[in-house]
Amino acid sequence: MDERRRRFLAGVGTTAAAVGTAGCMGRLRTLGGGPDRPPAETADTQFRGETTRRGIDPERTIPSSVTVDWRLDGLNTGGHTAAKGSPVLAPNGNIVVTGDTGEVWAVRPDGRRRWRADATDTSRGFHGTPAIANGTVYVGAYDGALYAFDLETGEQYWRTQLGDAIGSSPGYHDGRLYIAVEYYEPSGAIFALDAVTGEVRWEDRRITDHPHSTCAIDRAAGRLVVGSNDGSLYCWSYPDHEFLWTHDTGEDIKGPIATWDGSAFFGSWSDSVYRVALSDGTEEWATDLGASVMAGPAVEGATGTVYVGDQHESLYALDADSGDEQWETDVGGPVIGCPTVTSEHVLVGSYEPTLSALAKSTGEEVWTVPAEGEVTSTPLVTDSAIYVAERTSEASLEGEGPTGGLYRIVADE
Repeated sequence: MDERRRRFLAGVGTTAAAVGTAGCMGRLRTLGGGPDRPPAETADTQFRGETTRRGIDPERTIPSSVTVDWRLDGLNTGGHTAAKGSPVLAPNGNIVVTGDTGEVWAVRPDGRRRWRADATDTSRGFHGTPAIANGTVYVGAYDGALYAFDLETGEQYWRTQLGDAIGSSPGYHDGRLYIAVEYYEPSGAIFALDAVTGEVRWEDRRITDHPHSTCAIDRAAGRLVVGSNDGSLYCWSYPDHEFLWTHDTGEDIKGPIATWDGSAFFGSWSDSVYRVALSDGTEEWATDLGASVMAGPAVEGATGTVYVGDQHESLYALDADSGDEQWETDVGGPVIGCPTVTSEHVLVGSYEPTLSALAKSTGEEVWTVPAEGEVTSTPLVTDSAIYVAERTSEASLEGEGPTGGLYRIVADE
């Protein structure tokens, strides 16, 4: 029996003891009070909106001026500089968000917390963004486990130990969860798990360094792709998981991958943004931004535009066909989190620390909201508000000032 399998079985025993006597993992959802029905084909929500990770919400609009409605302190307290987990909108109207404190929060629109759930090892925390489906919140933690919590109560349905760390966000489709996992060696793997039971259905451990990147599933192209700190983009066929190709950039691929029109779009610490053919890994273009790219791009098919930030303090709009620059805007600080694109605007956080709204056609600044800490999460836009999470402030790390929080931003009427 290999070490990963031993860890998996240990996780089964721990979870079953927590919720009651059970003969197998498949019973845990019923014992935990979950709905007894087949899993949904698609998620209610997940990181960047759906499995292609394009970060586009064309039906949403934002106000011309805004103000902070409330801020909840204590979400993020650590000094880890990677992007923090991003808030997502649950079907019941609550906001679900993770923190490097090792906590998952469900928060009502009025700022009252409905429930809190914890990772087994809270010292390592959550850094990924949850997927929600089947009345369940799914998220990976830096303790190397993937968790499933009841959406209404926060009760843990199951916990599956997969590796040494998970910094990526899960992808959900057709009753399965796809997640990139890290090992100390360093090396990595990608897994598919049964969303009801948490059982591993497939794994590939060929990745040669940490895959902090979040995978994309492009069902139209029949491809599953993920980046790695070894500088390579890895590709498998979907849904049959045959390994197909890698594309090497020479430097770390940290951010999520976006897919559109038969191609993968992503940034690298090689200072470039890439468009690569999903069919065979051929590089279609690479645009040098002059600074490393840690954030994932937003790709808007209707306008043929790629929006992406770099660590030199700029947000760019690039032509999706050619990679040519359309505009560049200085947002005051390095961009680590992904942008969100609405009907007329692009929202992006930075180390300034601010949340900025830009006109997506010109890059002109519409408004900014100052924050206490660096804004490294991806903004969430709902019908009534904008939500964003921040990394803890430098002052807090030195023992002064507030820790990283969650904001609700509304129209300034």
